[in-house]
Amino acid sequence: MIRLSVNLNKIALLRNSRHTGVPDLAPFVLMAQRAGAHGITVHPRPDARHIRRSDVDHIADLMAPYQPAFEYNIEGRPDPAFMDIVETIVPEQVTLVPDAPAAFT
Repeated sequence: MIRLSVNLNKIALLRNSRHTGVPDLAPFVLMAQRAGAHGITVHPRPDARHIRRSDVDHIADLMAPYQPAFEYNIEGRPDPAFMDIVETIVPEQVTLVPDAPAAFT
């Protein structure tokens, strides 16, 4: 079965480039859920250019009432910081991304 997971990275990139906190990610999480998406995907990178650690936690809180039917997918390079996020949040899905460490310098 094909399932739709909405990736919030570009929305977070836009917010971060503006330095104003706008747009807020929360409405997009709820909009995706109400529109029938099956989940949310985020990719917290070590340089925090998209999703920040605080976003991961906030999104987990927003999604909690809708889980496990509305899945949280956290993708990233399996380094110790990423594994700490995964162990703390315990999402429904984890996608390991083979980013090279040099990609973050």
